[in-house]
Amino acid sequence: MNILPELSERGLIHDTTAADQLGARLADHSVGVYVGFDPTADSLHVGHLLGQLMLRRLQLAGHRPFPLAGGATGMVGDPSGRSEERNLLDAETLAHNVSRIEAQLQRLLDFSPGKFQAKLVNNADWTAGISALEFLRDVGKHITINQMLAKDSVKSRLNSENGLSYTEFSYMLLQANDFRHLAAAHDVELQMGGSDQWGNITAGIDLIRKTLGRAAHGLTWPLVTKSDGTKFGKTADGAVWLDPARTSPYQFRQFWVQQADADVARYLPQFSLRPIGECRDILASHAAKPEAREAQRLLAHEITALVHGDDAAQAAGEVAGILFGGDPTQASAAGFAAIADEVPSSVLASLPDDMAQLLVDTKVCASKSEARRTIEQGGVRVNGAPVALDTKPADVPALHGRYLLVRRGKTTYHLIDRGA
Repeated sequence: MNILPELSERGLIHDTTAADQLGARLADHSVGVYVGFDPTADSLHVGHLLGQLMLRRLQLAGHRPFPLAGGATGMVGDPSGRSEERNLLDAETLAHNVSRIEAQLQRLLDFSPGKFQAKLVNNADWTAGISALEFLRDVGKHITINQMLAKDSVKSRLNSENGLSYTEFSYMLLQANDFRHLAAAHDVELQMGGSDQWGNITAGIDLIRKTLGRAAHGLTWPLVTKSDGTKFGKTADGAVWLDPARTSPYQFRQFWVQQADADVARYLPQFSLRPIGECRDILASHAAKPEAREAQRLLAHEITALVHGDDAAQAAGEVAGILFGGDPTQASAAGFAAIADEVPSSVLASLPDDMAQLLVDTKVCASKSEARRTIEQGGVRVNGAPVALDTKPADVPALHGRYLLVRRGKTTYHLIDRGA
């Protein structure tokens, strides 16, 4: 299926090699396509999501995705889009990172046997055994310095304060060789990436033409930015990771919910797998009532379910509902387990007889006098219901047989787990 018109409609095409030829090829053949992910950390982040989703779109359109973990290129570091050189990682760290992100790459694609089966590849498998002399002879001689200096990713760094190391300069050759290897070994003929990868992609196309005597294609999508000029995928606390141990499913979901209206109008068609017509309908409904944040909520649930699974997405939605004033009695046990990761919590098999003492024990209040005053003013709820000074904590029915959610005011929470 020629998916180019749909990608264009979604705002997902920045550059392509001859679009008519690529479109004809996609329409007539099941094309092998790859996107590379360098393992600079032990988790991917939301900045990598568009590449994974682009592979998924191509797979759904009848093409064969090859996500590439850069076990070799990760040792060098891509200078594209950067003002200074990355810290180089040792082989042991890179191997650990690759092993961790492989599972993340497998979540969004179908790896089950079949005509359009995804295949995970690691460029360390075909690069580690090549000597420097072999690489210079078999790859370096086919790409001129003039070509490399003409690439924007190189020119921008040459003119920068930090310059460009020979190590980084070589990255383009390594990525070009990846494309050549995948073309020869797996019949991959399309490489995709962000717009800052265009120079690396076209270098690979040239290398394939010169060494294999065949055509190859390239496609880039626009770099994802935020309307206020800040970097997409970053928050005040740092990157938004795909690993739930780094960024919880609730925090991941909230990242999407909190996107500005101007941004979600671009992000929904770019990141959602819903039909483009449905995306337009959602955005029209959102424009009529933006305060409901319908577009953000629908996108947040969809992306969280893709990355973390349906159950985690449902639980993250329940957490958001409760922490923003919803009824905790409607939350599932999984929702409460997720809340424990977001608010202070305690495991208390036995409870004090005095509600004020419970507030002190859980540090919801600093003293019993403060606790009594807050209770008398109606500022404390347990499991959604207001409590009085004479309410005994043990008399409050535990939700799912174990949970008491203490709330002071609108934003202070403490979850008590009485045990299974």
